Amino acid sequence: MSDEILTDLADGVLTVTLNRPDRLNAWTYELGDSYFDVLDRADDDPDIRVVVLTGAGRGFCSGLDMEALSAASASGARRTPAHGRRMTHAQSFRKPLIGAINGACVGFGLVQALACDIRFASASAYFVPAFTQRGLNAEYGTSWLLPRMIGQTRAAEWLFSGRRMDVSEAERIGLVNRVCAADDLIAETVAYARNLAAAASPIALADTKAQIAGDWLRDRVTAEDHAKSLGHQPGHRVDFAEGVRSFVERRPPQFQPLPPRSADHDRHP
Repeated sequence: MSDEILTDLADGVLTVTLNRPDRLNAWTYELGDSYFDVLDRADDDPDIRVVVLTGAGRGFCSGLDMEALSAASASGARRTPAHGRRMTHAQSFRKPLIGAINGACVGFGLVQALACDIRFASASAYFVPAFTQRGLNAEYGTSWLLPRMIGQTRAAEWLFSGRRMDVSEAERIGLVNRVCAADDLIAETVAYARNLAAAASPIALADTKAQIAGDWLRDRVTAEDHAKSLGHQPGHRVDFAEGVRSFVERRPPQFQPLPPRSADHDRHP
């Protein structure tokens, strides 16, 4: 485990902290590899049901580390993420991924925040796309994600201008789900995550997450039929029965863990 990634597991929630506070957690390939390794392990760990992502110090992630990038370019090195993973690898994570945005969220840091399913933010957080000002297009799927999150015209204006967006505007347009006092951000985010870990079926959460992403590409009837087919899968039938029993018996549910990726592929032919 790299010192640039800190982890803490409690009550089914893994808190992952980007740990380069002296650089506002600016992204490097080494940091990314370590983070993606953590997600890959968490994906198949039955003790982990939800992941919370945050940054150490004053920033969430200030974007790609330009000094590290310049040094790599000067040496002629051509670096890509390990194991053939995309820079947006976090979007393939099957479990709920919740961002606790504690400060600057810029460029590639914004990409990682958008990969989260839910975003809570500190009152001092701010967001900057910063692509066009560096001579870049809308990188890493931001032109696909942002219109679906905040609407096409809002996404166009923001990506064109690259301007700084404060947390009040981000909450108003739906980019973040909740704004918290700085001292309460982690506690509120983890409390929400622990409620998911305790009360929701891991299989149902994973399928719902996949539906939310995949149904953008389906019509309504196809989406309805797909949901019905998922409900007939063995895992869903067992968890539904347990959900009903636990409700009637007024006790916490004891749902099955999410199967490993290989078994999950077998479950969904």
